[in-house]
Amino acid sequence: MSSILLTGATGFIGKALAGKILEQNSHSLVAVVRNNNRVDFPSSVKLAHVADIALKSDWSSALSGMDIVIHLAARAHVINDNGNNSLSELRRVNIDGTLNLARQAAAAGVKRFVFLSSIGVNGNSNIKPFTEADSPGPVEPYAQSKLEAEEALQQLSTKTGMEIVIIRPPLVYGPGAPGNFGKLLEWVARGVPLPLGSTHNLRSYVGLDNLVDFIVTCIDHPAAANEVFLVSDGEDLSTTELLRRTAVVMGKPARLVPIPPRLLAISAAALGKRDLARRLLGSLRVDISKAREVLGWEPPISVDEGLKRAVGPLL
Repeated sequence: MSSILLTGATGFIGKALAGKILEQNSHSLVAVVRNNNRVDFPSSVKLAHVADIALKSDWSSALSGMDIVIHLAARAHVINDNGNNSLSELRRVNIDGTLNLARQAAAAGVKRFVFLSSIGVNGNSNIKPFTEADSPGPVEPYAQSKLEAEEALQQLSTKTGMEIVIIRPPLVYGPGAPGNFGKLLEWVARGVPLPLGSTHNLRSYVGLDNLVDFIVTCIDHPAAANEVFLVSDGEDLSTTELLRRTAVVMGKPARLVPIPPRLLAISAAALGKRDLARRLLGSLRVDISKAREVLGWEPPISVDEGLKRAVGPLL
């Protein structure tokens, strides 16, 4: 039985992952938390209190006796005075804080460090699906910070021998999903007409249960050591198709107005919503052949089942 230290344990992905690890009953789990205010884990989960993921944070107590670290915690948005993401602040947490944790983990004898990165490291749009062999092309500060963290972790692995596993997911959906996806679900549930009836893009997504299953696979699979993996549901959807299938699992009509995507893009740019338009209208696909071939992994949950689970709290 391995001992696992989980950061980001109280987040959207972390809670689901903690539940899966406990369900399997094959590992002991220590969850990193900032305080007791948001803690609702079973008594079998030990808690490690760390105030901040920063360059000088002391992880010695939390790492004592740990075999595996799963690092989910990250800073995603730090807005500066110009209204843009501050790369320096993102680096403070996502690079300096991550590398500090990893260095102390290696010194403590941790065997494997699983790092949740982002498909943004590859880029934010494509025509041909991304693979792990593609050269990185981060566009946004968050993705740039994740790439720099990946590179630092790989260098640390070479020096220390601690195994590194890097996972780059696309948009993650599930019950209580944050951000734009959660808003889309709410709008479909309320029957709000959406101008997305003629969007013929293709995007990869990953359901929360599929991502959690993949992370668990990477905990102790021998072939995962020192590898980078892209992960998704294995089925790409247009935004139009995604909303239609969401409406079906909700048992509601899909109120999708067929507005030409080009017109939507122009309107969004005029309103300062260019990034939102890209996410809704552009294509971003990933190829999960490596996960299938190297790890023998298949997404256990279909897209329709994943959507059904995601919309459950809204029904």
